[in-house]
Amino acid sequence: MKLQTIVDIKPSEWKIGYEDKILMLGSCFSDEIGRQMAERKMQVTCNPFGTLYNPLSIAQAINYKLPITNHQLPLVEHDGLWHSMAHHGSFSRATKEEAEKAVAESIETMQRALEEATVVIVTFGTAWVYEMVSGVSGLGVVGNCHKMPEKWFRRRRLTVEEIVEAWQPILAQYADKKWLFTVSPIRHVRDGLHENQVSKATLLMAVERLVESQKSKVESSYFPSYEIMLDELRDYRFYADDLVHPSSMAVEYIWERFCETFCTSQTINAMHLAHKEWKFAHHRPLHEA
Repeated sequence: MKLQTIVDIKPSEWKIGYEDKILMLGSCFSDEIGRQMAERKMQVTCNPFGTLYNPLSIAQAINYKLPITNHQLPLVEHDGLWHSMAHHGSFSRATKEEAEKAVAESIETMQRALEEATVVIVTFGTAWVYEMVSGVSGLGVVGNCHKMPEKWFRRRRLTVEEIVEAWQPILAQYADKKWLFTVSPIRHVRDGLHENQVSKATLLMAVERLVESQKSKVESSYFPSYEIMLDELRDYRFYADDLVHPSSMAVEYIWERFCETFCTSQTINAMHLAHKEWKFAHHRPLHEA
């Protein structure tokens, strides 16, 4: 009796190994997979701007360059903190000078990681974006609203064409990298369940068009983490307590499917050994003398 729909994934023609330098960008699913790699001692840099969810903000993060002038910094003061509208809230600081320094360091980290990377893995989380209409004129789509007043923003859904248009020049500029796209399996229920489904469909269509359009120019692929979560792991026991994020078991399972697709058996064996060493080094005894 068949009790599960298995997502058929063909092994990738190109592989990821310990010789690669990997840059992870995007939603918190990127953080999860990046953590898996870091625990296995792979060369990985994860989200230099912090967690970003929509394709335009991720593209903007890649396109920032140093030196950067003050008028280019998307800094806004609110409730006693200076926030970068292009960054995660972890970059917010008490003074403008501190925020400028944190932003500049993140841009430097991003550019260094991008230049050195042989593989870039991008996870799109949502097609819904917020455009700032008050506070900083002409700022456009922001990476984070930082709990600012709702009236400061306009909410809309990106189109497939907007996403493809933003990303095609990036792939052309960095055609020497291997690009891997995925759509986050994490549901954005605050957008509404129907709106979340339409959003994910928009991202899926955009990635398909992007990968197909660059097939003859850039090594790029799509990994179906979203489909694995929805079809193979559709039971709520594979979700965390919030019923939105994948459980640790689900993350491990998707990670295993990822390795089967993009890693050789030799690399997988090496990762098993490295992870054993990591767990031993981070083991905390129940009783200390």
